[in-house]
Amino acid sequence: MPGVRKLCHLAALLAIAACAALAGCGSATSSGGDQDATLLLDFTPNGVHAGIFSAVRRGYDTAEGVRLHVRTPASGADATKLLLAGRVDFAVLDIHDLALAREKDADVVGVMALVQRPLAAVLAQPGIRTPRDLQGRSVGVTGLPSDDAVLASIVKGAGGDPARVHKVTIGFNAVQSLLARRVAGATAFWDVEGVELHDKRPKAKEFRVDEYGAPPYPELVLATSRRTIDDNPGLVSATVKALVRGYDFTLTDPDSSAQDLIAANPGVDPKQIAAQLDVLDTAFVGAENRFGVLDPAALRRWAAWEARFGIVSRPPDVATMFAPRFADAAVRQQSG
Repeated sequence: MPGVRKLCHLAALLAIAACAALAGCGSATSSGGDQDATLLLDFTPNGVHAGIFSAVRRGYDTAEGVRLHVRTPASGADATKLLLAGRVDFAVLDIHDLALAREKDADVVGVMALVQRPLAAVLAQPGIRTPRDLQGRSVGVTGLPSDDAVLASIVKGAGGDPARVHKVTIGFNAVQSLLARRVAGATAFWDVEGVELHDKRPKAKEFRVDEYGAPPYPELVLATSRRTIDDNPGLVSATVKALVRGYDFTLTDPDSSAQDLIAANPGVDPKQIAAQLDVLDTAFVGAENRFGVLDPAALRRWAAWEARFGIVSRPPDVATMFAPRFADAAVRQQSG
């Protein structure tokens, strides 16, 4: 998946070593009647994580019987390997990373959606009127497989030929590369890099992948290991319920939720967090206006797209890759 949230995959030994930098990293334990659990973010805290920090700061976690310890990943940490090694209990994963892990037989399962639509996009210079205009021009990609899929889907969806686009590997430097005019466009997340770019270059263009052929899908999901689901379903249930409450607070009072995130992470830019939450408003709940749910029909459409554009060799098995019952129960409880 393009965007700074993506984490590079290293060998298991290095991944586990990286986890040592996370204070309190480890599997769930009991603490004063609550179970302690570590939740690993996908990258530096930003607007999409606001509900997680509200769940902790507002005490929704302990109210549900779990004490969440939120961690930012160490450089190079591989969340999938950390989950399988039992070094973290939950992790926010890009859905494409989850699909790739499953294709390698990693028994990691998505239990809740953080958003209901893709965050992937191609950001472009002001003069690019349509993704077709990227033909014959240089477009920056991180080098991850999902970048090629996003770029191809957007260009093809606009009636262009993806083969005529000159891909340039720029790592996670979309905004810098666009501001320096080294590329005509770049794959990125519209809720983070898109917000940053428009703040500095208001007339920059933004082409979102679900507006150019991709089906709606939950870009980021909360994942855990199959072992955790089998051995401690109560922990999974409590964590999902706490987070659903946290994101319900975000949707009800985004300004206060932003302050929860900022209080826990003093180094973040308050202006950027507010702007990110502003554009994420409808993405959190999607067309069905429900946070957290994993819709099997939508996921099957995504799985077909995932294979069609070559991120994985065959459509992921949605039935084993996701466990929607936890989010369904949490949403019922919250709405009841």
